[in-house]
Amino acid sequence: MTLRTRLTEKLGIEHPVLLAPMGGASGGRLAAAVSTAGGLGLIGGAYGDPAFLDRELAAAGNVRVGCGFITWALARRPQALDQVLGRSPAAVMLSFGDAGPFLPTIRAAGVLAICQVQTLAQAREVLEQGADIIVAQGTEAGGHGGSRATFPFVPAVADAVARSGLDVAVLAAGGVADGRGLAAALMLGADGVLMGSRFYAAEESLVHPGAKARVVAGHGDDTLRTTVFDIARGIDWPAHFTGRALANSFGRNWHGRETALEAAADDERRRYAAAVTAGDFDTAVVYTGEGIDMIHSVAPAAKILAQVIAEAEAALAQRFD
Repeated sequence: MTLRTRLTEKLGIEHPVLLAPMGGASGGRLAAAVSTAGGLGLIGGAYGDPAFLDRELAAAGNVRVGCGFITWALARRPQALDQVLGRSPAAVMLSFGDAGPFLPTIRAAGVLAICQVQTLAQAREVLEQGADIIVAQGTEAGGHGGSRATFPFVPAVADAVARSGLDVAVLAAGGVADGRGLAAALMLGADGVLMGSRFYAAEESLVHPGAKARVVAGHGDDTLRTTVFDIARGIDWPAHFTGRALANSFGRNWHGRETALEAAADDERRRYAAAVTAGDFDTAVVYTGEGIDMIHSVAPAAKILAQVIAEAEAALAQRFD
């Protein structure tokens, strides 16, 4: 069985799997590994740091990759988009903010525009604005996101796209960590998946080995959606976007006591920064999704992708043989 979808045709890739552009994890080496294995790797452009972008785009070498940005942060550093477009990426992904101001520039460069959404209203908006690919992100996802659950949200977005009559691919994100998740996403009407947490624990990811070990040992029950790590890092994320992370000593201590944390921010931010430097993940954040119950090892990205595809093909063949 070959999993050919509107996504694989649109991007010219072998497998309907994209690497989520996770800040601090999805560097050039990981993105290149996913692309080389037949998916599409997206570098995590995050807050648009130019030195990081230069370094990680270079690390991808001549492999065809894309890049993703936090949209509200890109609005503060719009030059980062020009920096990436100058490298002729396969695609640019935008999430967490108004994509409208950037989509004409992306499309004028002949680059595919991927927009991640957390509500149906957002999906309809980016359809009108000209997105080529829409990622329906469920709340099960690691890192920042909204409140809609993946299972009902993906078909709602797929139906909205179908009604529009536009040639737009839909991806599922949130809780997809193995081939069963990919197979389920296809059955829900998606054309593929955007995977983060499973690749967070890839050998090539930029993540500290201690954080990867916590993901392998952790469970979905151990995660929570919270803003305390943003407060500790001094990053002013819009309040309606919380981050799913593994609960640790810092998170348990301050979650639900955000006002008190704000009052103690100066001292706590110094302590938090020291913990990051030391690789102390009882304090430092490990952003990961509920799908970590399916993550049992750190492995090369190519092996991860091959296993996901084999599992999905087997699951679909078994159900519909």
